[in-house]
Amino acid sequence: MHTVKPVTVDVVLPCLNEAEALPWVLARIPADWRALVVDNGSTDGSAEIARALGATVVTESRRGFGAACHAGLLAAEADIVCFCDCDASLDPGLLAGFVASVEAGEADLVLGRRRPQGRGSWPLHARAGNLALARLLRRRTGLPLRDLGPMRAARRNGLASLNLTDRRSGYPLQMVVRASDAGWRIREVDVPYLPRSGKSKVTGTWRGTWQAVHDMSHVLKEPAATPAADPGAVGPGTVGPGTIGPGTIGPGTIGPGTIGPGTVGLGTVGPGAVGPGAAAHARTTPPATPSRGAR
Repeated sequence: MHTVKPVTVDVVLPCLNEAEALPWVLARIPADWRALVVDNGSTDGSAEIARALGATVVTESRRGFGAACHAGLLAAEADIVCFCDCDASLDPGLLAGFVASVEAGEADLVLGRRRPQGRGSWPLHARAGNLALARLLRRRTGLPLRDLGPMRAARRNGLASLNLTDRRSGYPLQMVVRASDAGWRIREVDVPYLPRSGKSKVTGTWRGTWQAVHDMSHVLKEPAATPAADPGAVGPGTVGPGTIGPGTIGPGTIGPGTIGPGTVGLGTVGPGAVGPGAAAHARTTPPATPSRGAR
């Protein structure tokens, strides 16, 4: 009797008119993972293209980055859930390293710190807004985080326990803040950030960037939340430095949604173990740029 192997990893890909980028993005999802393309009102045939390429399409009529991400989380069934933009600015193949770190119990939430590759990959106004918010996030959590990028991985049950409520641009930040409040171990690794395909729906304009900053600033003002503990939570442990290459996290240098359980406390930032009141810290070294090929 043929037995269907359960999906171990779901990749949530929020999508709004990304017909041009979808073939490149979906081709880089590991073969035994499931791609969940969340169509957020596309008019360019994105949903049809995604289905034709073997992805599972989830429809979310409520506009908003957070609405799309959360719809994907609710549709996910795998133990580990990843998030990645669907515009070809980030290589989802690199998520294999994120997943390995979560599975090994090295971290509960792994975040990708974007490292721009070439001119035009990160508009000045968007980067300035990100830097300002990252500074506020460090002040709020005590963690040495440098980016608020969308690429991440964690256990599904843990993400569900965070009770995320933001449905706009503040969703990925709220995930990190609530994970920190819950004592999760959070790890940041470098990932190449490539020039996106098509026009940005969030930070491509000053107005879009302002709206994103506004949404995220609102999240930072929320009182500390303590989500319910996940029965499958990973306990306190050590998060050492790591490096991300095409699909791996190993000893080396660390570079710089929904989330997995564990322990990351507020307070002292220093090298070594991460437990209540401490966070891991390491230098950042830009990784080699992967070849994207024709899109």
